Amino acid sequence: MTDKWLSLSGAAKVLGVHPSTVRLWSDKGVLPTHKTQGGHRRYKQVELSLWAESNQMSGEIEPEHMMQEVIKTVRMQISEGRLQAESWYQKLDEDARAQYRMSSRSLFHGLMNYVATHGADAESEAYAIGYEYASRAHRYSLNYVDAAQAFLFFRNTLIDSVIKVYREANVSSGKTAETFGKMYTFTDDILISLLQTFQALNSHH
Repeated sequence: MTDKWLSLSGAAKVLGVHPSTVRLWSDKGVLPTHKTQGGHRRYKQVELSLWAESNQMSGEIEPEHMMQEVIKTVRMQISEGRLQAESWYQKLDEDARAQYRMSSRSLFHGLMNYVATHGADAESEAYAIGYEYASRAHRYSLNYVDAAQAFLFFRNTLIDSVIKVYREANVSSGKTAETFGKMYTFTDDILISLLQTFQALNSHH
C-alpha cells in the first residue's frame, strides 16, 4: 500500500502544498522524483512520507503546531460572519462561496512554502495563486475590484492570524518581522498576477 506511485497532484495532496510547489521542489532536486518514459513525474508515497518527516525534523518547515494554530485561527476568523459582511461575498452563490473558502487554503499553503523555502522561485507559485483567484472571480462575474478585495480579505485574515499565533508563542520580533516581510512580498506578487490575469481574461472577450 505504501509503495504506491503518485502523480504530481497526488504528491501535492500528501504534502499539503500547491502542485506548483511540488514541481518547483522537483526541479530544484529537493524532492525525490521519478520520470516516466513519457516524461511525467511520479512520486513514491513512502519516499514522500520520509521526506516530509525529515524536513520537519530539520526545521526547514515552520513548527507544525504553530502552523496548525494559524490554520485554526484563520478558520475561526473566516467563519465568524466576517465574510457575510463583505460586499463581494454577497454577490456569490453558495457554490462560489465554498470555492472561495477553499481558496484560502491554497493561499495559505503557498505562503507557508514561500516562508519555509526562503522564497526560492516564488514567482511561479505567486503567479499560479493569482491566476486561480482571477479566473475564479471572472467565472463568477465579479469585477477586478471585487477580485482584489476578496484576495485582500484572505491575505489580511491570514496575516492577522500569524501575528496572533507568533505573539502567543513569543517568537522573537526579528523573526516575526522577517516572516512578515516575506509574506507581504509574496502576497503583493499574487495581487499583481491577479490583476494582470484579470485584464488578460477581459481582453479576450
